[in-house]
Amino acid sequence: MPTLAEMRAQGFEPEDYEDEDDFDVWPENWPIFQVFCAVRTQWRIGGMGGATGLDYATVYPLLEHKGFTGQAFFDALDDIQTMEFAALEVLNRKRS
Repeated sequence: MPTLAEMRAQGFEPEDYEDEDDFDVWPENWPIFQVFCAVRTQWRIGGMGGATGLDYATVYPLLEHKGFTGQAFFDALDDIQTMEFAALEVLNRKRS
């Protein structure tokens, strides 16, 4: 968890962070959740400093490396985008 100073530098307060044990991941979603966590440092940042989306140049090869091929690749990409859109709402909430 980031320090209070790190949180506030990004416009967040401690209550914006939930304990990482506060949610469950269904077993069938675990592989794609791991991919999403693996690209957590690959956000593109816009001119005003807010996240605009993931850098898909890093997402595609990771999906392939993890064995997502054919239709499973596209299904996984849909899942990544669903998580990405939800994360963007949280990441940029304090910036608007």
